[in-house]
Amino acid sequence: MRIIVPMAGMGKRMRPHTLTVPKPLIPIAGKPIVQRLVEDIAKVCGEPVQEVAFIIGRFGAEVEKSLVKIAESVGAKGTIHYQDEPLGTAHAILCAQSALTGPVVVAFADTLFKADFTLDSSVPGTIWVQKVDDPKPFGVVKLNEQGQITDFVEKPQEFVSDLAIIGIYYFQDGEYLRSELQYLLDNDIKDKGEYQLTNALENMKNKGTTFVPGRVTEWLDCGNKDATVFTNQRYLEYLQERGENLVADSAKVTNSVLIPPVYVGEGVIITDSVVGPHVSLGNQTNVRGSVITNSIVQQSATVLHANVTNSMIGNFATVASTPDDLSLGDYNTLRV
Repeated sequence: MRIIVPMAGMGKRMRPHTLTVPKPLIPIAGKPIVQRLVEDIAKVCGEPVQEVAFIIGRFGAEVEKSLVKIAESVGAKGTIHYQDEPLGTAHAILCAQSALTGPVVVAFADTLFKADFTLDSSVPGTIWVQKVDDPKPFGVVKLNEQGQITDFVEKPQEFVSDLAIIGIYYFQDGEYLRSELQYLLDNDIKDKGEYQLTNALENMKNKGTTFVPGRVTEWLDCGNKDATVFTNQRYLEYLQERGENLVADSAKVTNSVLIPPVYVGEGVIITDSVVGPHVSLGNQTNVRGSVITNSIVQQSATVLHANVTNSMIGNFATVASTPDDLSLGDYNTLRV
């Protein structure tokens, strides 16, 4: 099994957090989004992962080194491939054509999921979907009475289905997928100016390839700051349900209260503070005299005498306020 992760986008909706690192390396409960994604796919696949192929922009040697380590964490070889022009999803996947062999999972790295199924590798193709209230912003699939996919419909304005495609696909035959993607490029078949994976899926279906849906129980978006903070909240709850230890032994918590679920990384110092629920503190972060709820604080950040909620605070960032020295008379109201 190989996992292909297209992630060359600039992550503009996540700025300023993506000015120094690509979006998939932003942490959720202490691990990068893409690491959570790869680990969760590996569990669902139910078989060893040989290779994880990352398709990226020119993000630099440190990013590439981090990605290779993520692949190695699931026992796989990590490979780096470049997409230098934003020419669409089909073009992106084909940038890793050497990895398109045997069974492959293609997973776009701006989403996480919760699933309680094991992938059926005997089926030619599986498109992972989630039922949504409003399907208009998404690509959706239609099913026949046998539960097989009959149509791929992009952003339907009239109701045809509420099963949204979440961006994760299984293909039993990677070489077949590669040939269909190459066909689009060789014949300059574009949709809205780009080479799209959905066009290849449509061609494969028309040739008789059977696709079935893989239904996840929860789909978590990491497309913008608010969505990512919510994803962190939900993921902390999953980890708590699994009984995972979320507070590092090296953390120093003094005269403070942690309201679970809270992730506390290595070397974190918390003094005279209330932290939680739904807070992730990256390694070496320092929190003093503060209240933090529902937030992501990345590595080596400092939070001093602050009240923080629904927030993302970047690596090495500082949030500092000053305790108020007050003389407030009876029945007065002061809002700060």
